[in-house]
Amino acid sequence: MGSKEMENVKAETVREEKEDQGKEMGLQENSLSNQNKMKKKMKKKQQRKKKRYYFIPKFGCMRSDDGDPTEEKPDVDGGFNVEAGCNSRHHSPNHLVVTVNGIIGSAQNWRFAAKQFVKAYPNDVIVHCSESNSSMLTFDGVDVMGKRLADEVISVVDRHPNLQKISFVGHSLGGLVARYAIAVLYRQDLKRKSGEENGECVEDESQKSSLEEKPGGRIAGLEPVNFITSATPHLGSRGHKQVPVFCGFNTMEKVASRASWLLGRTGKHLFLSDCDDGKPPLLLRMSIDTEDLKFISALQSFKRRVAYANARFDHLVGWSSSSLRRRSELPKRRSLRKNAKYPHICNEERSDRANPQEEVSLETKVVRGRASDMEETMIRGLTKLSWERVDVNFSGSIQRLLAHNTIQVKTRCINSAGADVIQHMVDNFEL
Repeated sequence: MGSKEMENVKAETVREEKEDQGKEMGLQENSLSNQNKMKKKMKKKQQRKKKRYYFIPKFGCMRSDDGDPTEEKPDVDGGFNVEAGCNSRHHSPNHLVVTVNGIIGSAQNWRFAAKQFVKAYPNDVIVHCSESNSSMLTFDGVDVMGKRLADEVISVVDRHPNLQKISFVGHSLGGLVARYAIAVLYRQDLKRKSGEENGECVEDESQKSSLEEKPGGRIAGLEPVNFITSATPHLGSRGHKQVPVFCGFNTMEKVASRASWLLGRTGKHLFLSDCDDGKPPLLLRMSIDTEDLKFISALQSFKRRVAYANARFDHLVGWSSSSLRRRSELPKRRSLRKNAKYPHICNEERSDRANPQEEVSLETKVVRGRASDMEETMIRGLTKLSWERVDVNFSGSIQRLLAHNTIQVKTRCINSAGADVIQHMVDNFEL
């Protein structure tokens, strides 16, 4: 092969190499341009997503909890405990807060509030969101649910030996269930103490005398502190416009009362149509101390009793029923004022206990079974004790139509307007 042919071959080889390099460069440029195009598309998508859901933070929905210092731990009873993470606390909490859901509810309904309690008091509280009365179990009756809750509380207390104090927070029907449960726990505590005094547990004389001075002053063996209800039908749902959705029509209220069996025994209790063994309705009995259960004494053992009530837009529970007032005692709507710190709190007041002379006539009336004015009987019985009343008004918020659940922030996505009510509850919580 001549020199010219060799030069031609080299030239052709060089040309092919340049073409290959050019192709590779072209492919790299194409891939880079494709990557840039993909990045631009992703940016546009994210921008469109932000624009499309710009309103979501306003409702508090689907926010990230990545920086949340709280921990949720499933409980053997089916509920769960919310407490501060190990890095956020310096010692084990000694104050148990038990939350109780309403009808067809679950432990998850109190998830938002539980986290706020723990964030505010990481070293002091552990919140147990009870689950023994969830979903269809809420139709079993206030008494059955109260006993189940009491058993669940005892189980939780046994697993946390550092506990010294206890508080309850109940929403709607959960407030009634909690009232029954504390009476059961109060009675059980009395039995335990009497057993101790009979020699089952050796104590010195000073301890015995202190027990005699304050008999039954503890709930499940712990010091009772806060008893809080939110939109709870303390006076039941029978007549007297206690269920606003019936618009005060007697016919609708009578029909609802007759159809109360649809809600099982719970419906009968709420509409005061139960008469077990000829006894007065359960809610009526829960307004006094009976031979079996000391309902009022159990309530009295708490340092604070608080009733949060919707002044408007609650279609299931009336204002007077949830705030434990006669309708003539309700504040005038024109006098309700918004709170600068808590926009949906429109009124706060504290009541003193009733006249002692009325207590005797009340007990006589209940024992004889006179139920002509059961609402008045229940109010007199429950207001023997002092109550803090907090009235709530979601006027101006689109979530006012769901006021019964918004006051609890049942579902954060659609009930976030009640966050300031929960914050008020947390800020005024007594440790």
